[in-house]
Amino acid sequence: MAASTPSRTADWWRDAVIYQVYPRSFADGDGDGTGDLAGVRARLPHLAELGVDAVWFTPWYASPMVDGGYDVADYRAIDPAFGTLDDAEKLIAEATELGLRVIVDIVPNHVSDQHAWFQEALAAGPGSPARARFHFRPGRGEHGELPPNEWPSQFSGCTWTRVPDGEWYLHLFTPEQPDLDWSHPDVRREHEDVLRFWFERGVAGVRIDSAALLTKDPGLRDFTEGVDPHPYIDLDEIHDVYRAWRAIADEYGAVFVGEVWLPDAERFARYLRPDELHTAFNFNFLACPWEPERLRRTIDDTLAEHAPVHAPATWVLCNHDVTRTVTRYGRADTAFAFATKTFGTPTDLELGTRRARAAALLTLALPGSVYLYQGEELGLPEVDVPRDRIQDPMHFRSEGTDPGRDGCRVPLPWEADAPSYGFGTPPGTAAWLPQPGDWAPYAVDRQSTDPDSMLTLYRTALALRRSEPGFGDGPFTWLPAPEGVLAFTRHQGPVCVVNLSDGPVELPAHSTLLLTSGPLDPAGTLPPDTAAWLRA
Repeated sequence: MAASTPSRTADWWRDAVIYQVYPRSFADGDGDGTGDLAGVRARLPHLAELGVDAVWFTPWYASPMVDGGYDVADYRAIDPAFGTLDDAEKLIAEATELGLRVIVDIVPNHVSDQHAWFQEALAAGPGSPARARFHFRPGRGEHGELPPNEWPSQFSGCTWTRVPDGEWYLHLFTPEQPDLDWSHPDVRREHEDVLRFWFERGVAGVRIDSAALLTKDPGLRDFTEGVDPHPYIDLDEIHDVYRAWRAIADEYGAVFVGEVWLPDAERFARYLRPDELHTAFNFNFLACPWEPERLRRTIDDTLAEHAPVHAPATWVLCNHDVTRTVTRYGRADTAFAFATKTFGTPTDLELGTRRARAAALLTLALPGSVYLYQGEELGLPEVDVPRDRIQDPMHFRSEGTDPGRDGCRVPLPWEADAPSYGFGTPPGTAAWLPQPGDWAPYAVDRQSTDPDSMLTLYRTALALRRSEPGFGDGPFTWLPAPEGVLAFTRHQGPVCVVNLSDGPVELPAHSTLLLTSGPLDPAGTLPPDTAAWLRA
């Protein structure tokens, strides 16, 4: 399919630009230091003017917030810090009126230890039906003092916690996030009911957290590095879950996007078969360094992975877990890996910003859909959050060696000269994470009037992506280019050229220069770390 007007087809999700909102940090409507749904509602015009097609919200459910809301206590209630269910319904309606579809986050692998089911399981004791919804097991050792196995954590530390009666329960993340047992019919029924609950309130889709982790080896066999199949990642039984979910989504015309981290292309593609998930995040592209050969290979691999199941690719540069793009691209190592995150990594923000601008045009020109994390359109850098203000459990479970993910979650700047940069937190009240004192230039109001700002670049690029024939989903062809340069054409005309070499390059023949990520050289050549959109 060659989309002449992206995201205006029935299959809108195939080429949509979807904006990720992390509610705690988007806008504070009641002045308590934490972003909320009232704040989002007040700032919806920003998203409409930006030109995105949909908004994905990270979890807004009732939660103790041990892991930023991914420890859900009640999937049908909004956390009081964010508002009420009525606020969510109003937000969905108001977004729809502005032409913005809403995607919510579902966390099916685990719940909060404050969830009613888990509290019931703790009270019921060993062998009870309530415990059968989770992975409770006796321990090993003479007195059961050792955990049932040695499965590695998705964070750091042990994956088992012992309760007073001697049994252990599984948690692939924090102890406050007990894993559900997806072989239990109650677990499946409950999540299918939760999907219907939100679809009936008008949401257009669901993002599935940790989508490949749900099903576990029933014998809890030990994990051995390099030995397949893995005991809890990508087990075959998981596809039965998503086939049942897809049938429900099809009733409502809703879509799924899965968080699927898998190195095996064939296994990855199974999640995108026509009767399972519609799309999945492309983490290989997100983690790829700013190197022409690696980027080209990643793009080729991504398109090849999706082709057999006719699913659209997704492209993303950053999210709420990942080092911000302008910071990462300004480092000596421009790749991303959780294992390599450390305090004090130097960065050249000027270089990183130049590359991030070029990467924006590259990403928006590729076939498929795009996810844009809040603040990326402002060029926000990663923040070195003071150690005494860090809240991310990844930091604490690493015994303080991992800086965690708070640096990309700092509240957004809206107004350069307002308290909390217009985030909404008044003087005398601390925002949940501290904003740097030099963020005024990044504020929305200041960038809106600057023709050279990152915000203006994104607004212009998104408008062109919607109006120019050939962008969005559809054919893609590499063009001959000098070493260190990526050049490709899309169906019906647009050409994207990205210069990752050390020197300027000539632009290919074209009729119109649509947009550049930075100024051309006086001779009309494309400088290093700069991208251009052309009409052939």
